[in-house]
Amino acid sequence: MENKDFLLREGERLDDLQRDGLKIIQNPEKFCFGMDAVLLSSFVEVKKGERVMDLCSGTGIIPLLLSAKTDAEQIDALEIQKEHVDMARRSVTWNHLENRIHIFEGDVKTVSTQFGKGIYNVVTVNPPYMNDNHGLKNPELPMAIARHEVLCSLEDVIRESHHLLRPGGHFFMVHRPFRLAEILSVMRDYRLEPKRLRFVHPYIDKEPNMVLIEGVRDGKSMVKIAPPLIVYESVGKYTQEILNIYAF
Repeated sequence: MENKDFLLREGERLDDLQRDGLKIIQNPEKFCFGMDAVLLSSFVEVKKGERVMDLCSGTGIIPLLLSAKTDAEQIDALEIQKEHVDMARRSVTWNHLENRIHIFEGDVKTVSTQFGKGIYNVVTVNPPYMNDNHGLKNPELPMAIARHEVLCSLEDVIRESHHLLRPGGHFFMVHRPFRLAEILSVMRDYRLEPKRLRFVHPYIDKEPNMVLIEGVRDGKSMVKIAPPLIVYESVGKYTQEILNIYAF
């Protein structure tokens, strides 16, 4: 598809992902992807020929990046907000990736009923971080849904990820460190054994504000802590590792 004016709706823009010519449709008044999605896509490991499901997919940033980074055979994505589903589908069409990426509208709470159990090698998710006890909800509903557990809970995400994964399948999530104890407890409740953690720090002398998590369905007990990922060397200057991640 080459007619940008035909593709975009009012308020939308077409952003260059700086990778393989990929572009993504976003609406700044609704929600745009952040660094957390990019860092998660770099943390994810997918083997050739594997099937991936991306939950809480928003406008499809993680499927797009994984299509460039991995040799996944099929990348499915689930999103509950109709506007985001529509933008994600048009981004897939724009990038001519219809044979690899499939965007579905649906509810995380019932995704294993919609798709079936034990059918994916990898599940990725950048879920809402905040529950009712954490901060003020954004008055704009699309942003509130993306950031707060309005339509699904942490337990919903982890339970359904367990159901979707084959035994030995891998689960990848980005979240906030202040909920780590809860995250690890719920993962073990649903037999997603934590295997790898990486904390993301804004500066080397600051506390982490993100954590990247890998789990394995029915895995054995052993977790590795990867070296910390530092975002900025100084104000406005990314570290070389962040620059490498953005350049893939």
